Order: sequence, then C-alpha cells, then structure tokens
Amino acid sequence: MGIYDECGVVGIYGAQNAAALSYFALTSLQHRGQESAGIAVSDGTKIVLHKDMGLVSDVFEIGHFEKLNGSIAVGHVRYATAGGRTIENAQPFMNSFKNGSIALAHNGQLVNHTKLHELLEDNGSTFSSTSDSEVILKLIVRKYIENGGKLGSPNDSNSNEAEKQKRFIEAVKEAVQEIKGSFALTIMTEELLIGVRDPNGIRPLCLGVLGAEPLGEGVAEKAAGVCSEGKTFPSYIITSESCAIDAVNGQFLRDVEPGEIVVINKKGLQSIKYAQEKKRTCIFEYVYFARPDSVIDGISVQEARYKMGEVLAQESPVDADIVIGVPDSGLGAAQGYARASGVPYGMGIIKNKYIGRTFIAPTQAERENMVFVKLNAIRSDLEGKRVIVIDDSIVRGTTSRRLVQILRRAGAKEVHFRVSSPPVKFPCYLGIDTPSKNELISSTHELEAIRQEIGADSLAFISLDGMLKALGEDAFCKGCFCGLYPV
Repeated sequence: MGIYDECGVVGIYGAQNAAALSYFALTSLQHRGQESAGIAVSDGTKIVLHKDMGLVSDVFEIGHFEKLNGSIAVGHVRYATAGGRTIENAQPFMNSFKNGSIALAHNGQLVNHTKLHELLEDNGSTFSSTSDSEVILKLIVRKYIENGGKLGSPNDSNSNEAEKQKRFIEAVKEAVQEIKGSFALTIMTEELLIGVRDPNGIRPLCLGVLGAEPLGEGVAEKAAGVCSEGKTFPSYIITSESCAIDAVNGQFLRDVEPGEIVVINKKGLQSIKYAQEKKRTCIFEYVYFARPDSVIDGISVQEARYKMGEVLAQESPVDADIVIGVPDSGLGAAQGYARASGVPYGMGIIKNKYIGRTFIAPTQAERENMVFVKLNAIRSDLEGKRVIVIDDSIVRGTTSRRLVQILRRAGAKEVHFRVSSPPVKFPCYLGIDTPSKNELISSTHELEAIRQEIGADSLAFISLDGMLKALGEDAFCKGCFCGLYPV
C-alpha cells in the first residue's frame, strides 16, 4: 500500500452501445484509478464527452447515456501523477476543430512533457490543464495542422475521409516518436480509433473483439488474418487489461506490442510499427496494479503471484501455523507461499470493500489510522498462532506497522512478515505515484531496522533474481528496485 498506478484506458470501435460498453470496461479497471472517470463517444459526425471527479458509478447516470450515442468511444479512469487532482485534469481530453474533434485517453507519464509544453505554447497552443496527457493531444493537433489537415474542412481540397485519416494517422505517428516516457493511448476521431503503446511497453495495452463467434485455437494467427484480409469483427476493444475485455463479454486477441500503433476504421484493423521495440513492462503490474484475472504480455497475473509466493517460501522459510495474505494483491502470493511451504493457508484478514480512498483523510496520522477501518483481523484464524503474513510491498512502512498491530491485537503469538517484491528504494518517474526517496523506508533503513520499525518477529523480501525466476523472464522495468530506468 502507498503506491498507486496512474490510469486505465479503453477504446471501443463498431458497437452501437459503445459508451455503455466503455462504462462496464472502465468499471473493471476501477482499481487503476478512482479520482475521475470519463467517456467520449462519436456517432460518426460529432464527439460528445462526459467526465467528472469520482468513481465510474458516481460519474455516470442512466440519463448521461441518452446523450452518449455512437459506435466509437474512448474512456478513462484516473489516479494523478503529473498534474493535480482537479476536474481540469480529468480525461479523456478533447480538442475541437472547425468541423471535427479528437479525444485522447492516456495511461503513463512523460519525462519530457515540460519541454514539449513550452515548445507548444511558443507555437500558439493553449492548455486547459496541467496534465502531461494534454501535451500529447496538442502535439498530435500540431502535427496534423503542419501536415495540412483541417479535420473535415470543406475548403480542404484533400478533404475526402481516406486522405484525412491518412494524415491523422501520420500525425499520431510523428507525435509519439517525439514523446518520451511511458504511454498507453486510446485516441479517436469521428471515424476511427487508434491505440498506441510506448516502445518499451511499460504500461499495458491489449486488443480484443466483441460480438464475434469464439475464435477457438490460433486466436493470434486469426487476428493477423483479420489485418491482412481487411475483414472486421462487429466490434473491437483496446484496453489496459484483459479483464476489461472479459467484462464486456469480449474475446482477447493479443497485446498491443511495444512501439506499435493499432488503427481501426471501416477498412478493418491496421498495425503500424513506429519504433524498435525493447519490452520493459512495469514489473509492479504483476506485483500489485493489475487485477489477478488479467494476462499481460503472455503472463497470467495470478499465476505470477502464486510463483512469487513459492519462491519467497523457498528463499525465506519460517516455522509457523498459518499463512495469510494482505487483501487483495497479497492473496495470490500467500497461497503460493502456503503451497510451497506446507504451512496451511487461511483468510486471517478481512477487507472492508466499501471504504473510500485513504488519501481523503486530512492528516497523515488519520490516513495511517484508516488502515484499522480498511482491514480487520479474524481472531479465530490467528489467536495463539505463529502467523506468516504476505504483502506485495513495503513503501513507507506505516501500513505494515499497523498491520502487525492488527494481527497482534487479534492474538497472534508471532508475526513473520514476508514481502513478494524486493525493497522499493527508488521513486518512479514513469506513471506510478511513489513517495520521494527519503520517504521510502527501504532507501533509508537496513532490513533489521525495518523489522523493528514495523514490529514484526521476522522480515524478509523476495530477491530480485527470485522475482525474475517467478516471472520466467527478464524484460521488465525494475527502476523502483535498482534505480535503472528504460527511459
């Protein structure tokens, strides 16, 4: 706890109820951001946008969907990193021209947005927010205008739809080659949907279909056939996690590749490689951010967590009576630890699923005490027992200390703390809201000092090599552990 991902994105193409499908997809991505939500939808002639602060279910009411008509949509849920927590920074962002519009949703964080912001302002662009995502939108607009595009202007001698789309796609391609950092984008005009993933694939993005017969074996190969033959399914979906595809009864096709632009229009699906890929997916997607029922870059999130727990048990065994996990992201690792160690798995801790975000408490002390409201121990599971508790990470250490207090208060005889990620020693600059380095307990304390600080009888983290062993490869951004970033 204490680390937050920035956002979740979705794009829908070819569904008459695109806004409603986006609503359900965003609801399944709510874990990626709870500050604001928004959906933009096109009926083929104009784009309508609705966004506000709050959860998806708070932002949208039945009446809103009467105005959100159309078959193309992009949606967004947000947790702030670059830019403040205000309605001006809520997404999607939209830019209207004389006879057309663009809407964009972004998951990630740019490292060169300040420089680009200044450059765009010097060239006449105006901004309504402090978000780096609006910088991407304005850069695309600038590239489009430079290429002669006027989004449907009747005075444009090349204003036929195919030519407009060609110029717009080229504008997107040129823009994403200039931005640096992490980005998974869904972008729409009145007539097309685009998905983009950064060259390192730091943030996840995947592609699926809706309303199609089951594809059976060879889904990826058949998807490639769709591209080459120009055939289309009734509807496509591009989104941050595969669980959102499941939520709208869709079928997963494949991940959008690092350095890939996916274009969907009336002609079907087109793939454009705009940069040489060097996959470095954020490793914390598997530890904490992603839902356990998602699959990212071919790796099942839940299976990865099971295996992290198994490796942790091999590296740091301890005699105990029960293994428990901290809800929700510690549960898979706890089950894996129990499976490998032979120590029985139990629930141990219950989570109040109706509590708001802890940052709404006005003081740090009150935020820390919210842990007692959010989590509670099951005394019958713990009383008089030696307990192994598995959490996904230790950030500041305050939540871990409260957890140990909760377990001891429930009668635990011993509390052995195990962590399914290595010590977080460095802040993230690529789309994760982490505290500054001096607030990260592992960057200022040795292992024994952390153990004393949180009050556990023993403490151990999984090793980085052990974590990579559990994941089965080494193609990840590990900057928060080692200070080396791919960008």
